[in-house]
Amino acid sequence: MSGRTENGARGSVTGVITGLGVALPPGARQDELWEGFFARHFDGTTRALARRIFANSGVETRQAAVNPLLEDVSDWPTERRMRRYQIEALPLGKEAVGRALTDAGIGAGDVGLFVVCSCTGYATPGLDILLARDLGMAPDTQRMFVGHMGCYAALPGLGAAHDFVASRGRPALLLCAELTSLHIQPSSARMDTQQIVSHALFSDAAAAVVVVPGGRPGYAVREVAAMTDTSTADHMTWELTDTGFRMGLSPRVPQVLAAHVADLVTGLLARHGRRISDVDGWAVHPGGPRILNVVEEELGLPPEALAGSRATLAEHGNCSSATSLLILDRFRRAPHPPRTVLMLAFGPGLTLYATLLERTAGR
Repeated sequence: MSGRTENGARGSVTGVITGLGVALPPGARQDELWEGFFARHFDGTTRALARRIFANSGVETRQAAVNPLLEDVSDWPTERRMRRYQIEALPLGKEAVGRALTDAGIGAGDVGLFVVCSCTGYATPGLDILLARDLGMAPDTQRMFVGHMGCYAALPGLGAAHDFVASRGRPALLLCAELTSLHIQPSSARMDTQQIVSHALFSDAAAAVVVVPGGRPGYAVREVAAMTDTSTADHMTWELTDTGFRMGLSPRVPQVLAAHVADLVTGLLARHGRRISDVDGWAVHPGGPRILNVVEEELGLPPEALAGSRATLAEHGNCSSATSLLILDRFRRAPHPPRTVLMLAFGPGLTLYATLLERTAGR
């Protein structure tokens, strides 16, 4: 096991999140997806198990750039899925980025670093280059692509953006764009319980944030911290196959989180003179109901503390790396936004990431 800090407030400049933009494909109800597509791919005891998993997933609606009710991609080869990824991800990412830049009141040409996180598709030139071109970013804009970190990728991406802002004094932009709908597996693979869970939870979304040097109102990035338990590296996997990417999700993941989440969170807060009771905004990645229950129990949180995470899961499903930013967007739009936000996300490694944000009124 290892733990380390991605960034703290060590530099003379603190990055502040001043803009956030979200773009969502068309949605569908969970019961519609079950009855209209998934139910007919199971029989006997497997069908009964799958029905229970879908019903207890905590998901009520979710989005799909490639909706299985309209188009079955389950037997598509990976090459065809990747071509579709480029077609769908580019406009979705452009919409999210455009909204974030408008919200921040800056132009694409002002961006010094463009970070893109996506584990659901590959393209070369990548989304970072194509979007930088289409949006009119400057030729000297630096780019970073974060792939295959899965659900926690937004947090190290945010750490990289903050570090750039702190060291260069220029704005940075982070985009998370995920199209999990492209990775529905063939019927034979869907009989696996891990695949049933995956197909019951995952969804599509794009979300972007703009980070600028301090002095403006928004959420200041105080620290990004990580902890990885490499002894459980096989508990969460995302394997490239001939028919898309296949999720591996061990039922023991909640046990690993239970062993480490309190130490990660209390250590991060203590470095900033804070305690769990000081946090009034918990943006915990909703990997599923069990994940949220474990975090709530291990941190001793009241039931209402994770209401934002549960509501995001219900309305949008698990959108991989974009989900943390969807919860933050929910907080920002609340009548009384939280002052201190603790973001938590989990993924392959098995890795836990935490980020401390504090709302600032600027100067």
